[in-house]
Amino acid sequence: MVARRDKVIITCAVTGSIHTPTMSPHLPLTPNEIAEDSIRAYEAGASIIHLHARDPEDGRPTPSADVFMQFLPRIKQSTNAVVNVTTGGGHGMTLAERLEGALRARPEMCSLNMGSMNFGLYPMLSRYPEFKYEWERAHLENSRDFIFRNTFKDIEYVLKELGEGCGTRFEFECYDVGHLYNLAHFLDRGLVQPPLFVQTIFGILGGIGADHENLMHMKRIADRLFGSDYQWSVLAAGRHQLSFVSMAAMMGGNIRVGLEDSLYAGKGRLATSNAEQVSIVRSIVENLSMEVASADEAREMLALKGGDQVAF
Repeated sequence: MVARRDKVIITCAVTGSIHTPTMSPHLPLTPNEIAEDSIRAYEAGASIIHLHARDPEDGRPTPSADVFMQFLPRIKQSTNAVVNVTTGGGHGMTLAERLEGALRARPEMCSLNMGSMNFGLYPMLSRYPEFKYEWERAHLENSRDFIFRNTFKDIEYVLKELGEGCGTRFEFECYDVGHLYNLAHFLDRGLVQPPLFVQTIFGILGGIGADHENLMHMKRIADRLFGSDYQWSVLAAGRHQLSFVSMAAMMGGNIRVGLEDSLYAGKGRLATSNAEQVSIVRSIVENLSMEVASADEAREMLALKGGDQVAF
């Protein structure tokens, strides 16, 4: 199947499991905040909403399906967005915990990380002399000795349980060149089917660096491995977000923004919402004389099962 590439898909990653409450007062933490920010991001132009859950008491990442179900139905009822549920979860979660929300929700799409890696957040410790909650300091420090596990067996399990079992398709998260080859391995084995949605990620300590030459290299390798059978998307961490997604759009790719990936809407200026970031990149796309994909166009481009086939 040749992947259609005439529209730009904007994904918004609303809260994630990286940033902590101290870092921004605008980071959505409660189910109500996550739902409201997701709805506004959709209205601003995001066709895919990528979601993690947070403990409403103190904002720490949680795998709880019960918490997911406090905001997933509201997003579905209020938007036509493609809902993308994490399988990455948060630091220290088991694979079973990471899949808890997704297996309950049976969404159209889930993220799926394509390899194990170091995932260092601890450099952010020096930026904050005090934290609102003590768990935040431990969350960052523990990443110094943490391996984000995604073995071949783990990936096979996710593909079977969510892919075969739930009809869910995937945002394949590739943090380095080897992850592209891992995905090609699963494609060769027939465990994944095109069109693939390949999210190349830059600027996470432990993954490929945020260098524009690396972006072009990842694109060249993906083109060689997947040809016309994939949709390419780009996200970059922190201050690199806007320059990288702009470059991706100019190169014919799709883009991901959101407070999971960056807390800012410009140099030294915190984004007040996910919608603000979406509005900025939508303007960039449209000023480049390209069109933003609607949610239904994204479904067609990615061969998704449809919002009527989910369990929320």
